[in-house]
Amino acid sequence: MLRIVNTNRLRHTVSLFSSRCALFNSQGSEEVDLVVIGSGPGGYVAAIKAAQLGLKTVCVEKDKTFGGTCLNVGCIPSKALLHNSHLFHMAKHEFTGRGIDVTGLALNLPNLMKQKNTAVNTLTNGIAYLFKQNKVIQIKGHGTITDPNIVTVTKSDKTQEQIRTKNILLATGSEVTPFPGIDIDEKLVVSSTGALSLSKVPKHMILIGAGVIGVELGSVWSRLGAKVTAVEFANHVGGMGIDSEISTMFQRVLVKQGMKFKLNCKVTKAEKIGSEAVRITMQDMKKGVTEALEGDCLLLCVGRRPYTTSLGLNQLKIPIDEKGRIITDGQFRTNYSNIFAIGDCIHGPMLAHKAEDEGVICAESIATGKPAHINYNCVPSVIYTHPEVAWVGKTEEELKQAGVDYKVGKFPLSANSRARTNADFDGMVKILAETGTNTMLGTHFLGSMAGELINEAVLAMEHGATCEDVARTCHAHPTVAEAFKGANQHVSFGKAINFI
Repeated sequence: MLRIVNTNRLRHTVSLFSSRCALFNSQGSEEVDLVVIGSGPGGYVAAIKAAQLGLKTVCVEKDKTFGGTCLNVGCIPSKALLHNSHLFHMAKHEFTGRGIDVTGLALNLPNLMKQKNTAVNTLTNGIAYLFKQNKVIQIKGHGTITDPNIVTVTKSDKTQEQIRTKNILLATGSEVTPFPGIDIDEKLVVSSTGALSLSKVPKHMILIGAGVIGVELGSVWSRLGAKVTAVEFANHVGGMGIDSEISTMFQRVLVKQGMKFKLNCKVTKAEKIGSEAVRITMQDMKKGVTEALEGDCLLLCVGRRPYTTSLGLNQLKIPIDEKGRIITDGQFRTNYSNIFAIGDCIHGPMLAHKAEDEGVICAESIATGKPAHINYNCVPSVIYTHPEVAWVGKTEEELKQAGVDYKVGKFPLSANSRARTNADFDGMVKILAETGTNTMLGTHFLGSMAGELINEAVLAMEHGATCEDVARTCHAHPTVAEAFKGANQHVSFGKAINFI
């Protein structure tokens, strides 16, 4: 847990600590053990773990604050807006039905943003504090590998500092993928960063993309009063990896909440109309018809791409793949035995917790020389709308493609007593199990608290539990977690106790 500290005192202490360490390295009197480039979830966790294991560790960060995209303009601020916009939506649309009469309800957008910023600042300052406590040397500037054992840091005043090191870890994360022909001004045309800090609620927000970022940020502004239309090239919402049955149910829930979707549609043009409107032209790929949409805010959320700009990869001939990801072996090594990479800049899902686990495991491997291992099949994914969507393991589509003989267990939240008492029962739990062994192959959850409860499935899969093991595990009553138990009863015994 991050401690809340006196930020002014912390900044002064950190500044002194950083200056001393910078002077120490610039004099070149000693080589450090590890330089981590990037302080996002993967980088800062790796740096702390390495320092805890006794390595003299430096973390280089190009931005003003630590935490990377996740803490500054990603996971953390978006979840603050998602939570508070949900509370506002409940107060406006649901409280009366729950016996709570509210008068004079109004949105205070500046205060909503203030609470979000407070959460972000507290957590980013917390990283600086953790660095200090674990003796991680902090250096602000853009890090470039200029030699297999040298990282050159270019600071904001254009001065440079060279750090000699035994090992280098790239944890540079990702950046917004641009859309050809559309310029982002963060006013009319915004990225996910701009969508987190709008000064007013749009009348009509148009999304290009209905993946995780699109549906999360779209639902925020929809709850706050905007008309939201999402244009998606694929034939489903929720992005890659989501189970198709869950996606269909998820889309119905979002439509019921007010969002609109244009699926199988390709955006061919976007243009500003004066200073307060934007128009997109799209083509329905099935019907072949062309349609135009106008709004006062266009959010580009077509995904993210690895950040590998000016890192020295070309000079050192460190290979990247066709998607711009740094190529590594199973031990996170590049083609240099002492240069490693983790997180969004390598293969795999762009998830903060995936980067964190890679950071810990990679740091342990560097410090101990032992092989690194991570089970990517047990990395969960979550969409933090309301209801939430969460999954881990295989989808039905993947199992069919692989020719696996599997069975399905389901339990609707409408049959769960806690969900009923909460009047929050949209969704279901879906379990996929191997037919012969009853081994859990995948769990897919649409519902309130799905992001919390998916971890029960992750734990079961990581330890090789069968669905019957879960079905026979006592769950507290009444809880939403009982729906997970019920789905496991269904897949194990053909029937659940509380649903037929």
